[in-house]
Amino acid sequence: MKIYYENKLTKEEHISLLRRPSALKSDTGQIVQEVCLAIKQRGDNAVREYNKKFDNAEVQALRVSAEELEAAKDSLSAKFLGALNIAIKNIRTFHESQLNKAQRITTMEGVVCWREARPIERVGLYVPAGSAPLPSTVLMLGIPAVIAGCSRIILCSPPKINGSVDPLVLAAAAMIGIDEVYKVGGAQAIAAMAYGTETIPKVDKIFGPGNRYVTAAKQFVSTDPEGAAIDLLAGPSEVLILSDETANPDIVAYDLLSQAEHDADSQAVLVTTSELLAKEVLRVLPQRASEFPRNKIVESSLEHSYIFVADSFESAVRFSNDYAPEHLIINMQNAEAIIPSIINAGSVFVGSFAPVTAGDYASGTNHTLPTSGTTRWASGVSLDSFLKNVTFQSITKSGLESLAPTLTAFASVEGLQAHARAVTSRLSK
Repeated sequence: MKIYYENKLTKEEHISLLRRPSALKSDTGQIVQEVCLAIKQRGDNAVREYNKKFDNAEVQALRVSAEELEAAKDSLSAKFLGALNIAIKNIRTFHESQLNKAQRITTMEGVVCWREARPIERVGLYVPAGSAPLPSTVLMLGIPAVIAGCSRIILCSPPKINGSVDPLVLAAAAMIGIDEVYKVGGAQAIAAMAYGTETIPKVDKIFGPGNRYVTAAKQFVSTDPEGAAIDLLAGPSEVLILSDETANPDIVAYDLLSQAEHDADSQAVLVTTSELLAKEVLRVLPQRASEFPRNKIVESSLEHSYIFVADSFESAVRFSNDYAPEHLIINMQNAEAIIPSIINAGSVFVGSFAPVTAGDYASGTNHTLPTSGTTRWASGVSLDSFLKNVTFQSITKSGLESLAPTLTAFASVEGLQAHARAVTSRLSK
């Protein structure tokens, strides 16, 4: 991990720090396209072949049985069951607060307009299972889908070698009322949900994170008219920490490591106005990293992570907004005062007692967030992600009479005479 000083960088070097390490390899697109087309054409048979090829799992019954779901719930320890219930409560509370009631607006006398939210009918949730199970992702995707009222919610997760899905993932799904779970992972899961197979239903929109193959598959199916919409293209996890001389170097180091341990392609960035803090974090980081078992992943991640020493508070915030991080930690004095200056970020953690871990698991906010600088225009998954809005208007005769001159004027200049007749024919009767 290197230290860069703002006052020693050229403009080109400064810009290069904003670029993410590439997560896609040249062969990814071709492999994913082959997988998607095979499943589109051959359905379940292709799914089973790729389960065997990529996960070394021979799975005949692709759907998880009710008995498997019940057994998974029964296997939970009392300690984790308590943690799961708290997380469910907090996530549900936060996402329920996003429900909006329709407001009827009278734009002119006799003309009333409003919009009402409708759930996306069929949604597919993808929960990866790489080096660790992710029951938290089940909650982050499943709870807003349930609140939104989606009529069919399916979940796909990779099978183990013995053909089972991780019991923590199954238990989390069962706890929030999702009982349609399929044993398929990777690009093949995305394709199966996008196109449908004999067993796995086609969905309208796909949600969830994954590796570069999953990301490429989501991109592929989202551009196919016969495919499905997606939530976002999430790349490797990333964090940017804004700190000053008041921050504890150990805490900063642990925050950096908590993202670095996600994936070898993850990136952790410290932006600080304090050279002393930068050097102290760099000094303690190797020792703190040695405390954890995922050393190789952490080492790879830290190779393309860095510390940026800014000339001023203003330039530190400007760098953060230019970088547009997935996770932003503000570990500075008077952190609350900085909030209005933050323009681009997926999820922000304010103050020295707010680790990303809280948002990852149980504070209530969603952890499915845009990465790779896309927070400049994109938002994370929320209740809105599972809804669409339909606009309505109710117009009385007097309202149409008042609006008619405006409508016919537009129709005339646009050369659309039937538009005008649709108005005047109503008023002539």
